[in-house]
Amino acid sequence: MAQIYISVGTNHNREHHIRMAVKELQQFFTDLQLSSVYESEAVGFKGDAFYNMVIGANTSLSVADCVAVFKAIEDRHGRVRGGEKFCGRTLDLDLLTYDQVICQQPVELPRGEITENAFVLWPLAEIAPTVLHPVLAVSYQQLWQQYQKQQKIWPVPFQF
Repeated sequence: MAQIYISVGTNHNREHHIRMAVKELQQFFTDLQLSSVYESEAVGFKGDAFYNMVIGANTSLSVADCVAVFKAIEDRHGRVRGGEKFCGRTLDLDLLTYDQVICQQPVELPRGEITENAFVLWPLAEIAPTVLHPVLAVSYQQLWQQYQKQQKIWPVPFQF
């Protein structure tokens, strides 16, 4: 079984899509660990604020199969493909890490957004504080403590 971490984000009907993401991911993955839900301003474009979280899980699926599951879930929830890179999303599921795998295909692992975006790093550090980043060999908690970028993000009360 591989340990994976998944970034979840939405800025359309946020509470509904966060709940649906968790519900659907439970059908494909085991031992889900849920971070808190965080609200953040849109990054890279002007738009409604996002809800974000990170989910840890175990899987026997391959990297490619995990990505295929995420795309199918996104599509079921109205994800529009082929548009602008930075835009609103009904549901965005990204594989952040797959054990300690480092690769570029079928997706970049570990995902570069881990160290770039507070809305990924903070919830990841919350549920996996002692896990080491596969490339940097530094824990996610240490990376969060060293994070320097100014992004507006705050935890929100959320009931699943």
